[in-house]
Amino acid sequence: MTTQQIILFSVMGGVFALLIYGRWRYDLVAFAALVVALILGGVSKDAAFSGFGHPATVIIALVLIVSRGLFASGAVEIITRTFVDGSRKLSAHIGVMAALSAALSAVMNNVAALALLMPVDIQAARKAKRSPALTLMPLSFASILGGLITLIGTPPNIIIAEFRGTLEDRGQFAMFDFAPVGIACAVVGVTFVALVGWRLIPAAASSHDTPLDLENLEGYIAEATVTEKSDSIGKQVRDLDPVAEENDVAIIGLVRRGKRLPGFARRETIRKGDILVLEAGPDAMEQFAGTLKLEYAGAGKHSGVLAGAMTLMEVVVPIGSRIENRSAISLRLLYRHGVSLLGVSRNGRPFRERVRHLEIEAGDILLLMGPEERLPEIATWLGCMPLAERGLQVVQRQKAWLAVGLFAAAIATASFNLLYLPVALAACVVLFVLLRIVPISQIYESIEWPVIILLGSLIPIGDALHKSGGTELIANGIVTLTAGYSAAVVLTILVIVVMTLSDVLNNTATAVISAPIAVDIADKLGADPDPFLMAVAVGASCAFLTPIGHKNNTLILGPGGYRFGDYWRMGLPLEILVIAIAVPMILWWWPL
Repeated sequence: MTTQQIILFSVMGGVFALLIYGRWRYDLVAFAALVVALILGGVSKDAAFSGFGHPATVIIALVLIVSRGLFASGAVEIITRTFVDGSRKLSAHIGVMAALSAALSAVMNNVAALALLMPVDIQAARKAKRSPALTLMPLSFASILGGLITLIGTPPNIIIAEFRGTLEDRGQFAMFDFAPVGIACAVVGVTFVALVGWRLIPAAASSHDTPLDLENLEGYIAEATVTEKSDSIGKQVRDLDPVAEENDVAIIGLVRRGKRLPGFARRETIRKGDILVLEAGPDAMEQFAGTLKLEYAGAGKHSGVLAGAMTLMEVVVPIGSRIENRSAISLRLLYRHGVSLLGVSRNGRPFRERVRHLEIEAGDILLLMGPEERLPEIATWLGCMPLAERGLQVVQRQKAWLAVGLFAAAIATASFNLLYLPVALAACVVLFVLLRIVPISQIYESIEWPVIILLGSLIPIGDALHKSGGTELIANGIVTLTAGYSAAVVLTILVIVVMTLSDVLNNTATAVISAPIAVDIADKLGADPDPFLMAVAVGASCAFLTPIGHKNNTLILGPGGYRFGDYWRMGLPLEILVIAIAVPMILWWWPL
C-alpha cells in the first residue's frame, strides 16, 4: 500500500470506530477526519472542500427545503386528513399509515415524511387507546422503504446517482430508475410490516406510551371565524362534535355580531362570520381549523397577516409585565405590531370575555401568532417569557395546491431532462420563497446541517480513497474471498455487507464509501457497474437493526419508548426479505 492509502485507511478506520462508539456527533467526527486527512496529505488542498459543492449535497439540502414547503402549505395535511382514521383495526391502521408513509417518502425526503406523519400516528394511537410503540416502528420502516422508489427519496439514492454520473460514458440515474427495484421492495416490505412485523415488537415496548411532547400544553381558549367556505355553515354547533372530538377540541361557545351567546349555544345554527370559541392545544386547533376551513379570529383585520408564513409562540406572563391587567385590544397588539393573541391558557379556569378583550393576569400562558422575525421582539416588549421552542407554525392551506404544482413541475422537468435536477429543485425553492410558502428565515432551519457537514466532509475522503487505489484494494479482497462464485452471488454479498455497515454507520456515509468499491468490484468481474450501484443504494438505505443507522429509527426511539435491542426483532426478518426481493429484481432489471 502507498503512504496515501495508509493515511486514508487509517482515517476511515478511525471514523468507523468513533461512529460506532457514538460518543461524538457524526458531523463532528466526519469534519475532524477531513481535517486530519488534509494535514497528513491524504486529501489534497484543492479537493478539500469540494464535497460541500457536490451536487449530491446540494440536492439533499434543496429537498429538505421543499419538504418544509409542502408541510407549511398544508399539502401533506390534506393527505393525512383524507386517509388517517384512528378507529380502524390495528392491522388496517398500520397498513394504511405504512402505505401512506412509503408513498410520501417517494416524493420527498423520507425523514421529513416520517416527521410529518409521526404526530398524526401518535394522536390516532391514543384515540384508539393503544400504545404508539405498536405503530411507530412500522411507520419508520415503511418510510425507509418508500425512499427507495425515486432519486430524491433518500440520500443514498442521490449519492449513487451522482457517482454514476462521474463514470465514463455514463450519465446519472434518472428520477425513476430506482422505481422497479424500489417499488417491489416497498410493496413486499410494507405488506410484511402491516401483517406480521408489528406483532414482533417486544411486549415491553408495546405497553409503553411516552408522551409525544412533555411540554405540550392543553386548555387554550381561542376563537376561530367561520369563513364563507367553511363546512360548518348551516349546521348546529352540536353537529360539529364528531369533528371536534376527532381533533381533541372542545367547542365552548359561539360569538355573533361581537356578543357571546348564552351557554354553549349548542342548538344555534352556524352562520358566516360567526366565531367559534374553542378550548384546545395549538396543534389540535390547527387541525380543527384546517378541517372546517376556519380562520383565526382577528387575523383578517390586519393586511396580509395570513398572506405569508405565520409562526406560533407560547409565552408566560410574569408579574409586572406590560400586558398584565391589560387586554390585547387595549395594547392594539394586532394593529400596531402585526401579532395576534390567538389563545389564553389560565389553569383550566373558564372565562366569558372575548380573547382579545380579556384582561390578562400574571401566570397566564398566551399563544401568539405573527411573523417569525417579529415574535421574539414583541414577546420582549410585552415583558413575557417564551416557553421552549416547539416549532409551531400556522399552515398556509390556501397555498397547498400551488406548492404541489410547483414541486410536480420541478420533478417533471428533471424527469424529462429539461432541467438538471439541482437546478429544477433550486427554481422550486426560489418560487417557494418568493410566494412566501417558505419564509426566507426558515430556509436555513429546514436544512439538516449535520448531514450536510457529514457529506461535505466524507465525499473528498471517499474520492481520494478511490483515486489512490484504496477502493480497488478492498474490491480485490472481496473478489478474492468470493473466487469461484458467480457475479450474482458477489452482488448478494455486497448487499449484505453494505446493509450491515449501514446498521452501525450513517446511511449517507455508507453510500459515499461503498459506491466506488461497488464499481471496482464490477470492473474486476467484468460486469456492468449499474446493478452493483443499485445494490449499494438498497443496502445503504435499508438499516432496520438499530436506532443509529437511519435517522428515522432515531426519531421514533423516544416517542415509541423503544430500547436499542427492540429494532432487530422486526428489522432482521425485514432485511432478509428485502435482500430476497431486491437481488432478483436488480438482476432482472439491471442484467450483469
